[in-house]
Amino acid sequence: MTRSRPQVPRIFYGTAWKKNDTERLVRLAIHSGFRGVDTACQPKHYDEGGVGAAVKACVSAGLPRGELYLQTKFTAVAGQDPRRCPYDTEASLPDQVAQSLLVSLQNLRTDYLDCLLLHSPMPTMAQTLAVWGEFESLADTGAVHRLGISNCYRLADLSALYDRARIKPAVVQNRFHAETGYDREIRAFCRQRRITYQSFWTLTANPHLLSHAAITALAATHRRTPAQILFRYLTQIEVAPLTGTRSESHMIEDLAIFDFELTESQQRAVEQLFVEP
Repeated sequence: MTRSRPQVPRIFYGTAWKKNDTERLVRLAIHSGFRGVDTACQPKHYDEGGVGAAVKACVSAGLPRGELYLQTKFTAVAGQDPRRCPYDTEASLPDQVAQSLLVSLQNLRTDYLDCLLLHSPMPTMAQTLAVWGEFESLADTGAVHRLGISNCYRLADLSALYDRARIKPAVVQNRFHAETGYDREIRAFCRQRRITYQSFWTLTANPHLLSHAAITALAATHRRTPAQILFRYLTQIEVAPLTGTRSESHMIEDLAIFDFELTESQQRAVEQLFVEP
């Protein structure tokens, strides 16, 4: 039987750095209304098992698994804590990917993933393609529904992967900040190819945007917070932000961004903040 695939959520709950609070916070996020949850098979920065415990609790309470969008990552050896690597570091790259996926499925208490991301490009394109080839094999089995890449800031790398992949990347997830020019070129590439661009570090890296007069004025007009204005702007230009808030009230505010819209002129005012001087 073919499973129906949920749409990619327009906002995600991010679970990095939550440690022992992971299960509680993910349960709170799902209860608040989040349906997209982002994690990684990287014990150094994520408690993937805590995410799975929250998922199990919510599903046991009656939430259909199909309403959740679970997204995790394969993290290369260089990004792992050598004392807690979830796979055999001496295995081939394809075997490392396969082992990592099995651990993720066990951690998340599920038999499939809605999306699997490569946590960052490998040191060489040949290695990236070796990982991607195994991603494609896993997608062929139905264990993974969508494939993507994170922390990919060179358009040449993304373009090369896209051109050579049999199953094209469906997601790019990047840090969203001024140092990379807010990924203008990469976002344009994604938009042209219907790749979902996900932003993380969206609020933390941009206090200057949240305090800018253009944002604060719109916050006053719409009776919203500056964070809601920025998130709403991004969703209206087809960027899916991640939020890692620990606050229930902020979770509710983050989900409430879909209760209002910025006009075209208001969007243009915000867009000016991302244009190079």
